[in-house]
Amino acid sequence: GTIMGSRACVKMAAAAWASGFFSAVLHTGNTFGVTFCHGNALGQFFCEVPPILKLSCSDSYLREAGIIVLSACLVFGCFIFIVLSYVQIFTAVLRIPSEQGQHKALSMCLPHLAVVFLFVSTIIFAHLKPPSICSPPLDLVVAVLYTVVP
Repeated sequence: GTIMGSRACVKMAAAAWASGFFSAVLHTGNTFGVTFCHGNALGQFFCEVPPILKLSCSDSYLREAGIIVLSACLVFGCFIFIVLSYVQIFTAVLRIPSEQGQHKALSMCLPHLAVVFLFVSTIIFAHLKPPSICSPPLDLVVAVLYTVVP
């Protein structure tokens, strides 16, 4: 409470919800604007955009490129915010005078940082892997890793 007030917490929570809502509306709007001609069955854990676009018979290059650019900007902004937040957290932890207090604070932060790392690394692998590594079972495992495990 002394480092961050409730007003800042509410603003950050609202920004997280707004960015998630914006991303969902963007992807949902794109999906409803696509015509499908290859059936409607996905061999996935949940409906991700790339498998849905594979079922499409319309030319969605410009639409997909626009969504990639907007999503990349959103992800980059969130990533920068997370990094800056952790810099502030670790700076505050290092100011704690007792070693026991630092250890207690770090033991609270490090598991969360590990979950964030797992989430970000599997997302990066899922979306930036080369097309030569196209394996539906691998895609399923990665999807479970970044949705269920964290």
